[in-house]
Amino acid sequence: MDQTQLDSPKAIYVLSDGTGETAALMLKAALIQFKDPHLKFFRYKNVRNKEQLLSILDHLPIQNGILVHTVVSPNLRDLIKSESKKRDLQSIDLLGPLLENLESFFGREINRPSETAGSLRTVDEKYFQRIAAIEFTVKYDDGKCLEGLDKADIILVGISRTSKTPLSIFLSHKGLKVANIPLVLDQPIPEELFKVDQKKVIGLIIEIDALRRIRKKRLEKFGQDPGGSYASLSHINKEIEYAESLFSKNKRWPVINVTDRALEETAAEIARVASSRLGIKNPFFF
Repeated sequence: MDQTQLDSPKAIYVLSDGTGETAALMLKAALIQFKDPHLKFFRYKNVRNKEQLLSILDHLPIQNGILVHTVVSPNLRDLIKSESKKRDLQSIDLLGPLLENLESFFGREINRPSETAGSLRTVDEKYFQRIAAIEFTVKYDDGKCLEGLDKADIILVGISRTSKTPLSIFLSHKGLKVANIPLVLDQPIPEELFKVDQKKVIGLIIEIDALRRIRKKRLEKFGQDPGGSYASLSHINKEIEYAESLFSKNKRWPVINVTDRALEETAAEIARVASSRLGIKNPFFF
């Protein structure tokens, strides 16, 4: 290779029978290890037949280029391999070896290409939905943001240490946008909560002894006095009574007791309730 070729821009051509997002993400991870200011990146989507493939290859500048592809069809992968060799174009099959090894592992053939081409996009969409849900949930944690509250799938309300934040984050990893609002003794509930679909709102409650135990452990963990009002029985009892009075006034809110329950168990119940009330897909069921 002469100096002109070395100095000319290098190109990566991504070819896919779907959107090319899978190949792009893998390349992004790998390219972190390299520094090339002359790199160009091209993506060719929804390539699912011989004619499309040959048309693209006929117009690719071969010099200083490499073809990276994620194609399900064995026939199309074979064609890419043979055409790349014929054109002296280096190519990398990201998906084929994985599919072949999985086929050997499971002991059966993969689905026909016409049925599965582009199906990886579904995985990508679910991934990005989860990311969006997590970002939303973090933004709407602990009542920090109330504008756009109606965009939440679920809104959790409860006093301090009823697992509002852990439950919200857990559910967001399932793709649900969750907001949570704290109930503070003698403070009014934000008006924005009553402007959203009340079917989205779920109350959380906990038994007094369990809550006292949790709060005392938390204070001790951070080196604070566990004998203060935050963990006192009288104060906790007032908070619980306050929450229960609010829930009794807002009978449309289902109330879930989180006492001594595993996070996953409570999250599953919340998702079940939300699914039955709002018709949203329950992420705990396939």
